[in-house]
Amino acid sequence: QVQLVESGGGLVQAGGSLRLSCAASGRTGSSYAMGWFRQAPGKEREFVAAISWNTGWSYYAESVKGRFTISRDNAKNTVYLQMNSLKPEDTAVYYCAARRSVILTPKPNEYGYWGQGTQVTVSS
Repeated sequence: QVQLVESGGGLVQAGGSLRLSCAASGRTGSSYAMGWFRQAPGKEREFVAAISWNTGWSYYAESVKGRFTISRDNAKNTVYLQMNSLKPEDTAVYYCAARRSVILTPKPNEYGYWGQGTQVTVSS
């Protein structure tokens, strides 16, 4: 079993920055892939970024590429999402997810573990 706890959300003006954290506990390890997703009101959950615990390889949704950076700290069992140049359309609940596979995927239904989410609101 894997437990994920997100933190770091909040209210920020357009152009500002936030860093989200996802603390993982339980049966985690290098064979896991981690992802960040977001869901705005009335919309489907969408992929933001993913990273491999083992290699650090990452990839991003086109909408955030160049603005967001996913990283991990293996010693702290924590994954981060650094969000810069935020836009009002980035407003959503952000979720951390874990998948017991080394293969990165943008498909939310392929992640078996989810955090409770953290709200990010970007004002114009």
